Amino acid sequence: MLGVVSLAVYPGTFDPITNGHVDILRRSLKIFDRVVVALADNVRKTPLFSLEERRAMIADAVGNDPRVEVDAFQGLLAEYCRRRGATVMIRGLRALADFEYEFQLTHMNRRLAPDVETLFLMTGEESFYVSSSLVKEVGLMGGDVSRMVPASVAAALTSKRKQGVVP
Repeated sequence: MLGVVSLAVYPGTFDPITNGHVDILRRSLKIFDRVVVALADNVRKTPLFSLEERRAMIADAVGNDPRVEVDAFQGLLAEYCRRRGATVMIRGLRALADFEYEFQLTHMNRRLAPDVETLFLMTGEESFYVSSSLVKEVGLMGGDVSRMVPASVAAALTSKRKQGVVP
């Protein structure tokens, strides 16, 4: 008999959150009672937006849904899931190019925390080409990203561009 999982962790840098991320999160809430959006402090990435800016954009994108918690973590994701009591981590897949990296990551996480499963959700067809990196580049160069990100993210990118931030 399968156990009921009520808490899942959806990790990422979310720099910035895109409509594809929001879609994955909303679909996750159909499966789990609660989802922690875990903002990773990724040592390989230099974020455009601060932790607090990303937290605010995520909160704005999901509204005041009490089933969603936005948290930040450093270190190993597998350990974070254990600390939170989550036995499932959610990962989004856009295209085949994502699969190899996610495959390696999943097996490493399984080695580190065999009790934590990874659930992959495919992004919707309207967002499969969208990445946070691409959105930042286009937005900071003055391109219209309004159909790819929540309105608050588009406004934040415009503000960064006006401040002279360049990709």
